[in-house]
Amino acid sequence: MRILLLVSAFNGLTQRVWCSLREQGHDVGVELAPTFESGAAMTRAVERADPDLILCPFLKHRVPDTIYDRWPTVIVHPGPVGDRGPSSLDHAIRDGRDRWGVTALSAVEELDAGPVWATAVFDMPDEPISKSALYNSRVADAAMACIGEVVRKVADGERPIPAEACLRIVPVDGELPLLRRADFRIDWNRPANELERLVAAADGAPGAPAEVHGRSVCVFDAVASPEHTGAAPGTVVGRNLDAVAIACGVGTLWVGYAAELSGRRGPKLPAAQVIDANHAPFRRVPDALAETTYVRDGAVGYLTFRSYNGAMYTEQCRRLTSAVEKALTEDTRVLVIKGTEHAFSNGIHLGAIDASPDPAAEAWDNICAIDELCLAIATAEQLTVAAFTANAGAGGVMAGLCADVTLAREGVVLNPYYDMGIYGSELHSWSVPARVGEHRASLLLNRKLPISVAEAARIGLISAVGPREWGEFNTWLASAAQGYEEPATLGWMLAARAERRATDRPLSYYQTIELAEMARDFFDDRNAFSVHRRAFLRKTPADATPEKLRFSTARV
Repeated sequence: MRILLLVSAFNGLTQRVWCSLREQGHDVGVELAPTFESGAAMTRAVERADPDLILCPFLKHRVPDTIYDRWPTVIVHPGPVGDRGPSSLDHAIRDGRDRWGVTALSAVEELDAGPVWATAVFDMPDEPISKSALYNSRVADAAMACIGEVVRKVADGERPIPAEACLRIVPVDGELPLLRRADFRIDWNRPANELERLVAAADGAPGAPAEVHGRSVCVFDAVASPEHTGAAPGTVVGRNLDAVAIACGVGTLWVGYAAELSGRRGPKLPAAQVIDANHAPFRRVPDALAETTYVRDGAVGYLTFRSYNGAMYTEQCRRLTSAVEKALTEDTRVLVIKGTEHAFSNGIHLGAIDASPDPAAEAWDNICAIDELCLAIATAEQLTVAAFTANAGAGGVMAGLCADVTLAREGVVLNPYYDMGIYGSELHSWSVPARVGEHRASLLLNRKLPISVAEAARIGLISAVGPREWGEFNTWLASAAQGYEEPATLGWMLAARAERRATDRPLSYYQTIELAEMARDFFDDRNAFSVHRRAFLRKTPADATPEKLRFSTARV
């Protein structure tokens, strides 16, 4: 089938849909809606594509009737049947819903009111979950199920059914009102667990505004603690690395990230870089906010690292390198390095770089720090296993590929590199060709297009793909790690690695070449890294749809 993805941005869900449909043999193209100045221009673009089906997995723009009257046009809405409005997930999280859903419906004049092609319902987590984490996990999984059903029904000539005729598993009251930043304002006199849910619902945008010691900020990445210090609500009462603890009416709220709020919201940064906590005492951070955790199971060690939305700033990279080095001193034979359920890594922290007084110098420090992490993984004596637990990009992908074995959860999407005006480092010129060969590595690195882990396993970029469900994946991962630890298997794998290392150039050779290119990108800004970085951080709409996203069946 010829399928057009009409979207506001080529975001994580759109990328997952794009990868999946292409792998099923469909001819898939993308058009970015913000590039059209009018509905007529959008219609002309669709006419040129003349698809069998238009899917809109992430669309904030209205589709004109000149499109949906001529082509089957299906909107993927992050809410159950009957729900409408742009703040569906915000309401679901803020209100503590126990179930929510995704609905695929035909585009009509009234937003989110068309006949229904498919719907999927899921249980909400017991604990508050950030909007971005929910969107990239349960919402995305439900959306993929709906899209699969839509494609099947269109191919079979079926039609959607009126929303009124659908069984409403999740009770909703129609269109939910748009929630703005003021609706998430933090009142420190409220209990910490209520504020944790409010921050989670406002995650990403619009953010939860608050006053801390007379300063206006937006807070993100918050976890409640029952610890009550007796301090006045709103007082900074603790710090752990860059996380800051603030007293509430009941309990304490730990804040991992914050942004200045003076007119336009500033970049999201580690909380201690925005909120003054220099005189706050050290306190133990809640486990849910811990940057790293390490556990052992016999001869297998598991190092789990956490990074908010996958961005890793300089000091965090250094701390993670130290954690890897410490884990490698343990009496183990296999070290598993994994992300959390909702985040792996996207490499260097563009926000921290942009906020620095000297962005070029900060970018250099950041890339050198993540390179040291990659070297620590690549030169380990133990067998190393990296597990892509969630979507990964750029340096996060390359760090995972530095391990001896790389595994992944089903449904994860990898972005080897972005169009960011930089050459890339993290030993990619060694790790990628070593796995897929020079020609295929060149295609992957130069096209800068996402790839599903299923496709990555097919071409040999990663070793294997495990179940999507989080508990099942962890069981599968533990079984795989124990299998690698078996003496015969481990001996063979270590011998093969030693043979590869003996014939390889020193890793410093690859690192030196890569960093020489990166120095020119950062300090000379030869490929407009500063412009690309700011556009990414400000979510500036593209001027045009990149040609590489248009219809093509080419695969790597």
